[in-house]
Amino acid sequence: MAVLEIRDLHVSVETDEGTTPILNGVTLTISSGETHAIMGPNGSGKSTLAATIAGHPKYTVTSGSITLDGEDVLEMAVDERARAGLFLAMQYPVEIPGVTVTNFLRTAKTAIDGEAPAIRTWTKDVKEGMKNLRMDEKFASRNVNEGFSGGEKKRHEILQLELLKPQIAILDETDSGLDVDALKVVSEGVNRAKESSELGVLLITHYTRILRYIKPEFVHVMVAGKVVEEGGPELADRLEAEGYEAYLPEGAPIEA
Repeated sequence: MAVLEIRDLHVSVETDEGTTPILNGVTLTISSGETHAIMGPNGSGKSTLAATIAGHPKYTVTSGSITLDGEDVLEMAVDERARAGLFLAMQYPVEIPGVTVTNFLRTAKTAIDGEAPAIRTWTKDVKEGMKNLRMDEKFASRNVNEGFSGGEKKRHEILQLELLKPQIAILDETDSGLDVDALKVVSEGVNRAKESSELGVLLITHYTRILRYIKPEFVHVMVAGKVVEEGGPELADRLEAEGYEAYLPEGAPIEA
């Protein structure tokens, strides 16, 4: 069983105004088979947490720790984190001109497993994955995310998730920009991945609509770089009804 442990994590970023703290002591534990939802207003540090776990060089960890099965994640390079079993579905997936989806997926699978997958089995798995996600097979020969719509990019992210089979997946606002049909298809993909491999999921979102399809056991509210409340699915229902105003300093603006 994989366990991702985040302990008293403090993270800052360099801006024109100098060093700016973003995370101010985040503590979380995500284990195999669990789904955790992190919710909060814009600017609360949710995406910074995701990027820090993945190893984005923009963010500096000033104190605290991140471990995966006891191994120090902060000492790992980005590719080492992926090989160790961490996966990030980005809020804004990047385009990779000149690299086809087929080549990208097989190269990633080879890097993670240490050996290339058998062509016949791999081709079957890719076709089945694309069919399940309602992706046209023609996308396999297109460059990664180049000219893809927002929904197509998100489906491709979940195709990677299903094929690469990580231990812990961080999904950073995967529901952003999806219509109702695409949201359901993407959510079904996450649920398949979890059921087939006991995947642990850290789901970052503003809204509860994705939680109708991906059911969390744990909900965490993040405000101003801290987890300010934790609970079960009922906490998400309360946030849907009441919003985040109760967690903000009196008179503070509520960002859209």
